[in-house]
Parts: sequence; structure tokens; C-alpha cells
Amino acid sequence: MKETVICQGRELTASDLLWLRSWILRHSDWSRSRLAKELCRYWNWRSLSGQIKNFAARSFLVKLEQRGLVTLPPVRVAMRRATWSNSRVETAFELETKTLIPIAASLVELKPLSLVIPHPRSFEDRCFTHYLIKHHYLGFNGTVGENLKYLVRDCHGRDLACFLFGSAAWKTAPRDAFIGWSDDVRRRNVNFLTNNTRFLILPWVRVPHLASHILGMVTRRLCADWRSKYAHPIHLVETFVERNRFRGTCYRAANWIFVGQTKGRSRQDRYCNLCVPVKDIYLYPLNSNFREALCHVYT
Repeated sequence: MKETVICQGRELTASDLLWLRSWILRHSDWSRSRLAKELCRYWNWRSLSGQIKNFAARSFLVKLEQRGLVTLPPVRVAMRRATWSNSRVETAFELETKTLIPIAASLVELKPLSLVIPHPRSFEDRCFTHYLIKHHYLGFNGTVGENLKYLVRDCHGRDLACFLFGSAAWKTAPRDAFIGWSDDVRRRNVNFLTNNTRFLILPWVRVPHLASHILGMVTRRLCADWRSKYAHPIHLVETFVERNRFRGTCYRAANWIFVGQTKGRSRQDRYCNLCVPVKDIYLYPLNSNFREALCHVYT
């Protein structure tokens, strides 16, 4: 085995792995969730807001197990949180979706638009989940790690669109070259980026120029909202557009920068044998000194 391994940007020596294996063995009666939480406390693995990085630690342990470096206790299926299945959400909103009235108007007729950040398990959060499961081609399986949701409404309180921002891609050559990142600086600072992982205009909404307009609304407040929730800023937003499905017109109209394409590999493709759709990469700087901020080595 190599003297050190790197997982999620964290370097582990052979002695680190030996300790981790024995620690897991000593607590074999713990669930995976508890192991992740206790590991966060032991390593002081916290976000800048002081919250333990539970989901990141859980993912970290699973990745180590997939690489054969540790052995975790079996998943406790009965303890899993119930997820929003398509059928459950569809039942909750069945009447609403059958009685929806198409929205076909000019943008000025719908202003002022509002951006709602849904509270967990609120009505708005259930709407958000339902819309993505029902109408987004990628679906929705919930969120992991730092993220922000936006529900866009018109002046009459009608839902128009959904945005989801989450963790940035760990590595992509065109983006990293655009920023000027080395591997080491990228590992340190990738949490100062976010990825627009979902963008949905609801299918009954037909409003010219709506998409680029609300992209501008969201990006103007995204950094402040992120800082308010997670106690650290973000300096750049990325998104990946499947070139065989979409042309990226609204991102271009909102002044996002096209920097290149992906190589058609998944982030889980360790052995270079997975084939996924090639995507166009778009970036949007949130401040003028984004390169300086993203290349700074924080201590």
C-alpha cells in the first residue's frame, strides 16, 4: 500500500489508516451515521459556521471502503430517513397539478419577481422537491453538503422556476485553467465555488427572457445568502450543460462565460471506463477579484 492516500482532498498516512481501522473496529456497534459524526468531532471537521461536516465525513468513509481501505458496519436500512418518492410527492400535489393555469405573459407583467429560500420540510420545500422530481430530466434525490435552494415567484405569488446550488465539481481542467489553480490550491479552495446543479422553468410557464433575468437576480444575491447560511463566501459559480440537449442560451444571455467541455467521464469514474454525456462548462464570477480570492492559500 502507498505511504499516503488522498480522499476528498484529505491526505492519510499509513498510520492514519491503521488508527482509523482500529477505531471503527472498536466501535463496531455504532451506525455509519454515528461513526461519521464522531469522526468529525475527533478530527474537528467543521464548516466555517461551526457545524460538523457529517455528510462529508459519511461520504469520506464510504469512499475509503469502496477502495478497500476500511470496513464499515452494514447499512441499517430501517434507520434510513424516508425520502420523497415520486409517488408520495405526486399524491400530495395531484390536485394542484391538474388545475394549473398556463402562465403566458411578458416579463414586465409578472414583476416584481421574488426569490424564496425554502425552510426544510416547509410547504415551499415540498413544492421545490415535487417540481424537480416531476419535471426536471435529472430528477431529484435530495441534497448533500452545503447547498442553497431558490423558488422563484411572480408578483401574484405563482411559482415560476427552481434553482439548486450545491458542491462544485472536484476537478475539471477548463475551469481550473481559467482560475489558474494548481492541484494543491484547488483542494484547499474548491469549497469557495458552487455548482448550479438544477435549473428548472416550470413547464406551464411561457415568458420570454425569464431564464436570463432570474439568473441575474439569483447571482446578485447568491454570495450574501451563502455567507449568511454557511459563514463563508463563494467567489465563482459553475454549471454543466448537456450539449446534446441544450444550447446554453440563457447562460450566455446572462453573461456566463463558456470555458470548454467535459471529457465525458463521471466524477466516480476511477478506471476511465464510464461514458457520460459531454457537457459545456459555464462560469460566472461573483466579484472582480475572484481569481485572487480563489488562488489565495488560506491558513
